[in-house]
Amino acid sequence: MEEIAPGLWHWKALRASIGSDVSSCYLAPERVLIDPMIPPEGLVWFKEHGRPEHLLLTNRHHDRDAWRLRDAFGCTVHCVRNGLHELEGRGPVEAFDFDDELPGGVLAYEVDVICPDECALHVPAHRALACADGVVRWPNDGPLTFVPDALMDDPERTRAGLREAYRRLLDLDFDRLLLAHGDPIVHGAKDELAAFVT
Repeated sequence: MEEIAPGLWHWKALRASIGSDVSSCYLAPERVLIDPMIPPEGLVWFKEHGRPEHLLLTNRHHDRDAWRLRDAFGCTVHCVRNGLHELEGRGPVEAFDFDDELPGGVLAYEVDVICPDECALHVPAHRALACADGVVRWPNDGPLTFVPDALMDDPERTRAGLREAYRRLLDLDFDRLLLAHGDPIVHGAKDELAAFVT
């Protein structure tokens, strides 16, 4: 577990279904998890840092350990409306739409392109932008990149669409980039994302 800014925690954990580590974040003052896995320290970690109340998904594939956390703490799971079909039967979910304000003052923005429910979550309180699968860091501490072509239906069109979507998000105020796959960029993230999309 690493506190990358006051009250903003990041960690990695193995997601067995894809065979690699994925990243999760906790906004401790807001009691909000993003794309959550159980921390390496286990559920007991939250006893010291505050019980989570809300779980935000950047896309429908990132429910990860959301249901275990919901069972443990009674959290509300939030997913964008057009991704709910994938979560049917897993547990109760509260739908949100693009441009909604979510718990913790988090704002949901549409990315689309790589999948219709791809979101970016702007976290003004921490000057952060959380991204799903549209941009990653593989290896974890490497430069920003796209997922491999094999994971895209039409790689050339998808890359162009993602660049355009992230260009629009550069109007937001953020200094940190929270990635579902790869280490966060803790400072200067807006400049790095701008360089990547241009």
